[in-house]
Amino acid sequence: MKSDAVAWMYLIVGGMFETVWATTMFISEGFSKIPWTVVTVAFLFVSTWFLDLAYKRGIPTGVGYAVWVGIGGLGSVVVGIILFGEPATPLRLLFVLLVLVGIGGLEMSSKRAADKQSQVHAKT
Repeated sequence: MKSDAVAWMYLIVGGMFETVWATTMFISEGFSKIPWTVVTVAFLFVSTWFLDLAYKRGIPTGVGYAVWVGIGGLGSVVVGIILFGEPATPLRLLFVLLVLVGIGGLEMSSKRAADKQSQVHAKT
Protein backbone atom coordinates (compact mmCIF):
# COMPACT_ATOMS: atom_id res chain seq x y z
CA MET A 1 0.00 0.00 0.00
CA LYS A 2 2.81 2.41 0.86
CA SER A 3 4.45 1.74 -2.50
CA ASP A 4 1.12 2.43 -4.20
CA ALA A 5 0.86 5.85 -2.51
CA VAL A 6 4.43 6.66 -3.49
CA ALA A 7 3.73 5.65 -7.10
CA TRP A 8 0.74 7.98 -7.26
CA MET A 9 2.76 10.76 -5.64
CA TYR A 10 5.42 10.34 -8.35
CA LEU A 11 2.73 10.45 -11.01
CA ILE A 12 1.16 13.62 -9.60
CA VAL A 13 4.55 15.35 -9.30
CA GLY A 14 5.39 14.32 -12.87
CA GLY A 15 2.09 15.75 -14.08
CA MET A 16 2.81 19.01 -12.29
CA PHE A 17 6.23 19.21 -13.95
CA GLU A 18 4.47 18.56 -17.26
CA THR A 19 2.49 21.74 -16.64
CA VAL A 20 5.77 23.59 -16.10
CA TRP A 21 7.40 22.39 -19.31
CA ALA A 22 4.26 23.05 -21.34
CA THR A 23 4.18 26.59 -19.96
CA THR A 24 7.88 27.24 -20.57
CA MET A 25 7.53 25.83 -24.08
CA PHE A 26 4.80 28.41 -24.73
CA ILE A 27 7.04 31.14 -23.30
CA SER A 28 9.93 29.97 -25.50
CA GLU A 29 7.91 31.08 -28.55
CA GLY A 30 8.57 28.07 -30.74
CA PHE A 31 11.93 27.36 -29.10
CA SER A 32 13.23 30.69 -30.38
CA LYS A 33 14.18 31.90 -26.90
CA ILE A 34 17.10 29.66 -26.00
CA PRO A 35 17.03 30.08 -22.19
CA TRP A 36 13.34 29.12 -22.07
CA THR A 37 14.02 26.24 -24.45
CA VAL A 38 16.69 24.89 -22.09
CA VAL A 39 14.27 25.19 -19.15
CA THR A 40 11.60 23.40 -21.19
CA VAL A 41 13.89 20.47 -22.00
CA ALA A 42 15.00 20.21 -18.37
CA PHE A 43 11.45 20.09 -17.05
CA LEU A 44 10.41 17.70 -19.81
CA PHE A 45 13.14 15.33 -18.65
CA VAL A 46 12.13 15.66 -14.98
CA SER A 47 8.46 15.17 -15.80
CA THR A 48 9.03 11.98 -17.78
CA TRP A 49 11.47 10.73 -15.13
CA PHE A 50 8.73 10.98 -12.49
CA LEU A 51 6.33 9.21 -14.86
CA ASP A 52 8.89 6.42 -15.20
CA LEU A 53 9.27 6.21 -11.41
CA ALA A 54 5.51 5.77 -11.15
CA TYR A 55 5.64 2.98 -13.74
CA LYS A 56 8.43 1.25 -11.80
CA ARG A 57 6.27 1.40 -8.65
CA GLY A 58 3.43 -0.42 -10.39
CA ILE A 59 1.20 2.17 -12.06
CA PRO A 60 -0.22 0.58 -15.23
CA THR A 61 1.09 2.19 -18.42
CA GLY A 62 -2.23 3.31 -19.90
CA VAL A 63 -3.57 4.66 -16.63
CA GLY A 64 -0.29 6.35 -15.73
CA TYR A 65 0.07 8.08 -19.06
CA ALA A 66 -3.56 9.23 -19.15
CA VAL A 67 -3.37 10.61 -15.61
CA TRP A 68 0.02 12.27 -16.28
CA VAL A 69 -1.30 13.97 -19.41
CA GLY A 70 -4.54 14.89 -17.64
CA ILE A 71 -2.73 16.56 -14.75
CA GLY A 72 -0.47 18.41 -17.16
CA GLY A 73 -3.43 19.47 -19.25
CA LEU A 74 -5.43 20.68 -16.27
CA GLY A 75 -2.44 22.55 -14.92
CA SER A 76 -1.85 24.15 -18.32
CA VAL A 77 -5.44 25.34 -18.48
CA VAL A 78 -5.16 26.86 -15.00
CA VAL A 79 -1.84 28.53 -15.85
CA GLY A 80 -3.32 29.84 -19.09
CA ILE A 81 -6.25 31.37 -17.24
CA ILE A 82 -4.19 32.86 -14.41
CA LEU A 83 -1.00 33.97 -16.19
CA PHE A 84 -2.03 34.49 -19.80
CA GLY A 85 -5.59 35.75 -19.47
CA GLU A 86 -7.19 32.85 -21.33
CA PRO A 87 -10.98 32.68 -20.97
CA ALA A 88 -12.54 30.79 -18.07
CA THR A 89 -15.95 30.23 -19.62
CA PRO A 90 -18.48 27.97 -17.89
CA LEU A 91 -18.29 25.44 -20.73
CA ARG A 92 -14.50 25.34 -20.60
CA LEU A 93 -14.56 24.86 -16.82
CA LEU A 94 -17.15 22.08 -17.23
CA PHE A 95 -14.78 20.18 -19.50
CA VAL A 96 -11.91 20.75 -17.07
CA LEU A 97 -14.11 19.20 -14.39
CA LEU A 98 -14.80 16.22 -16.65
CA VAL A 99 -11.06 15.65 -17.10
CA LEU A 100 -10.63 15.80 -13.33
CA VAL A 101 -13.42 13.25 -12.85
CA GLY A 102 -11.77 11.03 -15.48
CA ILE A 103 -8.44 11.17 -13.67
CA GLY A 104 -10.12 10.19 -10.41
CA GLY A 105 -11.97 7.37 -12.13
CA LEU A 106 -8.80 5.98 -13.66
CA GLU A 107 -7.05 6.12 -10.29
CA MET A 108 -9.91 4.28 -8.56
CA SER A 109 -10.29 1.68 -11.30
CA SER A 110 -6.57 0.92 -11.35
CA LYS A 111 -6.60 0.27 -7.59
CA ARG A 112 -9.49 -2.16 -8.02
CA ALA A 113 -7.68 -3.95 -10.83
CA ALA A 114 -4.52 -4.17 -8.72
CA ASP A 115 -6.51 -5.55 -5.78
CA LYS A 116 -8.07 -8.22 -8.00
CA GLN A 117 -4.67 -9.12 -9.45
CA SER A 118 -3.13 -9.49 -5.99
CA GLN A 119 -6.06 -11.70 -4.90
CA VAL A 120 -5.49 -13.96 -7.92
CA HIS A 121 -1.76 -14.23 -7.15
CA ALA A 122 -2.49 -14.96 -3.48
CA LYS A 123 -4.65 -17.98 -4.48
CA THR A 124 -1.94 -19.53 -6.66
